[in-house]
Amino acid sequence: MSVIVLCGPTATGKTRLGMFLADYLQTPVLSADSRQVYCEFDIGTAKPTVAERTAVEHRLIDIAQPTEVFNIALYRAAAQIALAEIHSRSRPALFVGGSGLYLRAVTGGLELPMAPPDAHLRISLLAQDAGVLHRQLQSLDPVAAGRIHPHDRVRLVRAVEVCLTTGDSLATQQRRTPPPYPVLNIGLRAERPALIERIEQRTRQMVKAGWLAEVESLRAKYGAELPLLQTLGYREIGAYLDGLTSLEDALERTSLLTRQFAKRQMTWFRREPGMHWLDATLPEATLQAEAQSLIDAFLNRRGP
Repeated sequence: MSVIVLCGPTATGKTRLGMFLADYLQTPVLSADSRQVYCEFDIGTAKPTVAERTAVEHRLIDIAQPTEVFNIALYRAAAQIALAEIHSRSRPALFVGGSGLYLRAVTGGLELPMAPPDAHLRISLLAQDAGVLHRQLQSLDPVAAGRIHPHDRVRLVRAVEVCLTTGDSLATQQRRTPPPYPVLNIGLRAERPALIERIEQRTRQMVKAGWLAEVESLRAKYGAELPLLQTLGYREIGAYLDGLTSLEDALERTSLLTRQFAKRQMTWFRREPGMHWLDATLPEATLQAEAQSLIDAFLNRRGP
């Protein structure tokens, strides 16, 4: 059993390189993205296109409905099923994504809180402003509050929920034990100017790909207050559709918040042990060759 992880900040080209590596390894891509698990949230989450998913098999995408309460424990359970099936065929597993906590839960030996989701409590917490949730978490679990961004409603809700249902802090309950299989961590990174340019280009490309229509359709179907529609990008496009801002300002704010998110991702992944960093701005063929060389050395040493 072997696991390969391709991770890094948003807009560093993980999808494209991941597809190449999946084809090389003859194994599916296992997505590690906390929003791509939801059906219908496609363009704004930079989900692989239908054509890309036709060319290379992707799993752990579109496994939850937008109205569902989905968490790390559910993701890990789905990932473990996929891992078992892939390893039964003597193939290495390939995780691709930027959700560090999801990856840590599967490949980093993270022990999850014992508290199951409380649907009634979750609904009441989701109705609260993110600032209120963050202040509440600061009083319940200052360590977790320091790690979670004040606007990250999904993680804030879960952290408060765990504290209230168990009487213990999230930080206390999250421990790490070595996973039962070898893991190769490959990270993509880019210098700040290059990453800023990539983020701005991708944000505008999303609009060209039909992002406005996607958000309009989701708001009409589920209501503008759907929690997922309050996440990065969808919230800003929603403000434009409500006439509260111009499209240009909405895109500029989306790019700014995405840059801040990418910075937090880099901080997270820098802390992960044994990371092999590659420069995302290298020519594609060079980047592919470097990643392939790391994998070949890993598999030759470890076995499939």
